[in-house]
Amino acid sequence: MTHHILIADDDARIRDVVRFALEDSGFTTAEAATGLEALNRLQGSKADLVVLDIGMPDMDGLETCKELRRTSDVPVLFLTARDDEIDRILGFQLGGDDYVTKPFSPRELVLRIKAILARSAASVQAPTSIRFQDVALDENAHRCTLAEVEVQLTGIEFSVLSVLVKSPDRVYSRSHLIELVYGQNTYLSGRTVDSHIRNIRQKARALGYPDLIQTVHGVGVKLGKCRC
Repeated sequence: MTHHILIADDDARIRDVVRFALEDSGFTTAEAATGLEALNRLQGSKADLVVLDIGMPDMDGLETCKELRRTSDVPVLFLTARDDEIDRILGFQLGGDDYVTKPFSPRELVLRIKAILARSAASVQAPTSIRFQDVALDENAHRCTLAEVEVQLTGIEFSVLSVLVKSPDRVYSRSHLIELVYGQNTYLSGRTVDSHIRNIRQKARALGYPDLIQTVHGVGVKLGKCRC
């Protein structure tokens, strides 16, 4: 199956780099130069993933993702020109699945996209439901609830929580979590998974679960208190 990727970036040179890399890897692509154009294209045709630049003028990538999430759960990979944690946190809170910082390696970008698509395919091919105390995860529907109240999680957040819920007593190092969520031979810093964990905690705290993910100092993280 050939996957179709929408590339949204106001810089035509960046769109060219991404398009060449993706089409060389067997993907089909479409392009948008603005956030509004990207939303219009997604209304008219289906995409399997959106590569979305955060720093577009007028409607930036964060606002575009926010609008997109009102009607679609298509995976989103952010491009950001700034190595700025606030961009990443806001992006994941609004429903992004991953990010790449400019300047980026086209090969790494393709690998990140393949990893996101592989996770999506695996959840469809092997549907499972997981429950531990108040936490319930439906991997087929990509749905998480705490005491029957739905929690909106991004793809990566869902994968992180799924790993922890499947082995609630196990402590995972950040490097092991990255390997399980992103795949082997993926070289990311611990800050990457920390952003996802921080977002999960924030969303759980709003529902009365302040300690859903527990830090074991010097070791890693594990599932925490899952009952109010």
